[in-house]
Amino acid sequence: MYEEISISAEQSSDAKVLIISVAARLAGMHPQTLRQYDRLGLVQPGRTGGGGRRYSERDVALLREVQRLSQEDGVNLAGIKRIIGLEQLVGDLQHRVAELEQQLADAYTRVAQLETMNPYAGREMVHRETQSTALVVWRPRRSPDK
Repeated sequence: MYEEISISAEQSSDAKVLIISVAARLAGMHPQTLRQYDRLGLVQPGRTGGGGRRYSERDVALLREVQRLSQEDGVNLAGIKRIIGLEQLVGDLQHRVAELEQQLADAYTRVAQLETMNPYAGREMVHRETQSTALVVWRPRRSPDK
């Protein structure tokens, strides 16, 4: 009847090329369900000039996850929307952390390069305040009655 097609969210394409009937069949849903999920903001298909919905392989994987959370775990649609939003946020934050870690590694590499070019080898590139050796004289205040 239907051919089994497996799509992994990590390896799937973001190209919005699947019409709603194909995306619905791949996700194991009725096209009306996809329209409802679009209205609720669970999935954001692309649009053609005429307003037709176009789905990506990643959208289909997301639809399957929505179905799994709903049917197997009993999560309502509001909960699913929140879960999806939080997973996207986590993914964005993980991407940002990776970028910052790379920038930090690049900065360390650059500092190491600059230190090798330093004419004052053996000294640190970043100036650190040395402790003061100044002598401070302190005299206690005299009490007013003396």
